Amino acid sequence: MESKASEYRGRLKYSNITKRNIRERIYRLLVFIGIIGLWHYAAVRIDSPLLLPKPMEIGKALISSATDPKILLNLSITMKRVLKGFLYALLVGLPLGYLMGLSELAEKLLSGIIDSVRQVPIMAWVPLTIIWLGIGDGPTLFMIALSGVFPVILNTIQGVRGISKDYYNAAKSMGAGPLSIFINVVIPASIPDVLVGARLAVGIGWMSVV
Repeated sequence: MESKASEYRGRLKYSNITKRNIRERIYRLLVFIGIIGLWHYAAVRIDSPLLLPKPMEIGKALISSATDPKILLNLSITMKRVLKGFLYALLVGLPLGYLMGLSELAEKLLSGIIDSVRQVPIMAWVPLTIIWLGIGDGPTLFMIALSGVFPVILNTIQGVRGISKDYYNAAKSMGAGPLSIFINVVIPASIPDVLVGARLAVGIGWMSVV
């Protein structure tokens, strides 16, 4: 009886979740249709393709661009740059994030520098990167990596600081050393926050492509 009751509750919960997801998708579709309708109405009223083209014209231009070999080639080049910059951000941000999350001394020594550099607008680095790295992919990769490294650092620190002390105590009670605790406790427990930082870094990297 208990197994049947639990199975029924599980099915009921799954059904409620499915209905909620369907409802959310319908709402999103209605909002999207509403935005397109308002866009079309405003474009007709303004009657100026230069100021506000119609949605149909934008759709045709999008299809034309998506099938243009030159645009696809440039898009692939941009994606490679973003990926490289993202990898550089991870290579720098993850070690710093784990170091600052595990060591209060490192956090006190580095937080001031990181917070100061983080406040500088990304476009302010453009002249310096051109002087340092010249014309080419260097300045672009530097700015993508620089803009993405801070979300990685901050979210990694948050992930490490958010680990319950019970996990550390349990690992120590079983004889685990610092390296074992780092590999088997710290890294797995901080992965969700690290992934959040990585997702933010990718998004910011796309906005930093110049």
